[in-house]
Amino acid sequence: MTENPRNDRTNPPIRFLRLPEVMKRTGLSRSTIYVRLAEGRFPRPVALGGRAVGWIEAEIEEWVAERIAESRSVDERAGERVEAAHRIPEAGWRAAEARPVR
Repeated sequence: MTENPRNDRTNPPIRFLRLPEVMKRTGLSRSTIYVRLAEGRFPRPVALGGRAVGWIEAEIEEWVAERIAESRSVDERAGERVEAAHRIPEAGWRAAEARPVR
């Protein structure tokens, strides 16, 4: 039976990452990873046998991409709030300047 080379491109092989590589890719410490696992905010590892575990590379990449997307949307919303905050005082100062002094 001949393997379909196209299938290799659409379904890349699953690759496991061990903890040091997960830490390197995410920038998180070991303890932070396990705290987030307990909170359900990090991909779960897969038992590889004995005491060994590994994380699925695609799940870690997806988690990182989600953090980037969240960060970008928060930055944009924060920028909008900062712009709005700058507009409000200016309107107040203009109104104060327009009042006659007694």
